[in-house]
Amino acid sequence: MKDELNYIGQKIMKNKTVLAANVTQLQANLLTNETLEESRNESSSKLIELLGKSLIDNQDVSNEIIEWAHNEASFLVDNTTLTTALRSLAYYRTVIWDVFTEELEQQQFAAITMLDVSKIIDPLLDEISAEYGNVYQEHNNNLMKIAYTALEELSVPVVPINKNVAVVPLIGEIDTHRSQLVLEVTMEECSKLKLEYLILDVTGVPIIDTMVADNLFKVISALRLLGVETIITGIRPEIAQTIISIGVDFTGITTFADLPTALSSIDLKIIKTN
Repeated sequence: MKDELNYIGQKIMKNKTVLAANVTQLQANLLTNETLEESRNESSSKLIELLGKSLIDNQDVSNEIIEWAHNEASFLVDNTTLTTALRSLAYYRTVIWDVFTEELEQQQFAAITMLDVSKIIDPLLDEISAEYGNVYQEHNNNLMKIAYTALEELSVPVVPINKNVAVVPLIGEIDTHRSQLVLEVTMEECSKLKLEYLILDVTGVPIIDTMVADNLFKVISALRLLGVETIITGIRPEIAQTIISIGVDFTGITTFADLPTALSSIDLKIIKTN
């Protein structure tokens, strides 16, 4: 039995180039032309060589298989879906089966040889499938992080009004994480745009409690160190009552009922100083 496995393994390794071409031809129905370059034939040939090697004296090629799977999946992830990648992987099994089925008939190998080959090769292909899944999952997670970061940045839009003034319309809850984002974005944009005034419009903020107020104070204090005067607008009557009831002190912070009033006040100051 061992001799039969060694024979099949050696034959697979010897004919790896032809078998790789067969795999490529079968995959042509699934993969785009961009993925069917000469380098893909080389990659397919490498896997076939490893599968043949695994049959010779039952050599352990798991680490090499994982490395191959990671490199192959890293290429495929930008060219095709995981479903298509897994379907294309099945063609290796088809080509390998064709080899030892032919040998079974010509050399009159024992039928159990097919089962033994399957017991060795199938787990290796399963390892490749698992690594494909890992690479695709990591890729999707990275895309989600990028998208989430972009969405977060959009949640703190800095809108220039003129060369001295910009407005940040805040909408939704302001938790600790978002307040840190507000701080980072406003400091970066104020420094880049060389602003003198930044208006934080909280009309769209549903609740201003002690934590939210404290976060706003931190933003205002940090911007003040940059020489930027921060103004808060849009505090609704019910929000104002809540602020008073919980004892939040806005003394020393410039506030206006709405954005037009704040802009009008700033324009007057700019005209006077000029």
